[in-house]
Amino acid sequence: MTRDEMTRETTEEPMAKEPDGSARPGDRLERRTTAEGAATPARSATPDPPAAADADPVISLRGATASLGGRPILRGIDLTVGRGEVVALLGANGSGKSTAVRAVVGQVPLTGGELALFGTPGRRFRDWARVGYVPQRTTAASGVPATVREVVSAGRLARRRFGPPRKADRAAVRRALELVGMADRTRDPVGALSGGQHQRVLIARALAGEPELLIMDEPMAGVDLASQEILAGTLREQVAAGITVLLVLHELGPLEPLIDRAVVLRDGCVVHDGPPPQAVGQHALPGHDHVHPHAAPDAEPIRTGLLT
Repeated sequence: MTRDEMTRETTEEPMAKEPDGSARPGDRLERRTTAEGAATPARSATPDPPAAADADPVISLRGATASLGGRPILRGIDLTVGRGEVVALLGANGSGKSTAVRAVVGQVPLTGGELALFGTPGRRFRDWARVGYVPQRTTAASGVPATVREVVSAGRLARRRFGPPRKADRAAVRRALELVGMADRTRDPVGALSGGQHQRVLIARALAGEPELLIMDEPMAGVDLASQEILAGTLREQVAAGITVLLVLHELGPLEPLIDRAVVLRDGCVVHDGPPPQAVGQHALPGHDHVHPHAAPDAEPIRTGLLT
């Protein structure tokens, strides 16, 4: 049978329904039927929505300002972290690094500017299971007797809410402990761990939640060299899997090869956003890992956002 001999019949399926039973305007699905009886779907009258969600940055801070105790800490910073990117937030003590990441996770309220996570305004963001946060190291148990497994299992709470751990929860905790090299210490009390082991437990707790975004505040501070290498290897695996990472660092150290971009703060302002600055002078000497940049005293900060 030739193409001209084919009969074409167009029928309309019933209109798509909203949850309340009402028809959704324009949602008609046309179907073209040939004489042989084969039905092929035609393009819907309503165009497909653009896949814009994936294009949204994972973190977007615009003109962000924040104060602690009445003292301005962030003075209008812009910070964007794209999907799959590894960004280091660098700067001297008191420059606003930790305040910036605490603002991202909602621990410090912004006094001005805008925050968005995964394209959702910060004030409306609720999907915290997508975010893993490792704060500056403190005692993992916070004075409460707990085992390594119990602390790491807390990282699953955002995914399972209440009730006993499921098989998937136990598997995720086991994987996280293996990643940080603590699988043989699950029954040990965290109070008996070294500083580096404490940090590994906190990182395992964040990884147990299987986050898409991992935020780490000074993960290498006070950590022995062996633990630094383990943590660098752990992060390397997560980056290879496509996770997005924002790190607060004082020293790039073994993490330097993983960093895509560095944002340097000084006095609550951005003074550099680009490739990690190279160490110079005594900081470039063998054995010296302290490579965060020191801006010249007369350098003008790049003031962005609300304050100039």
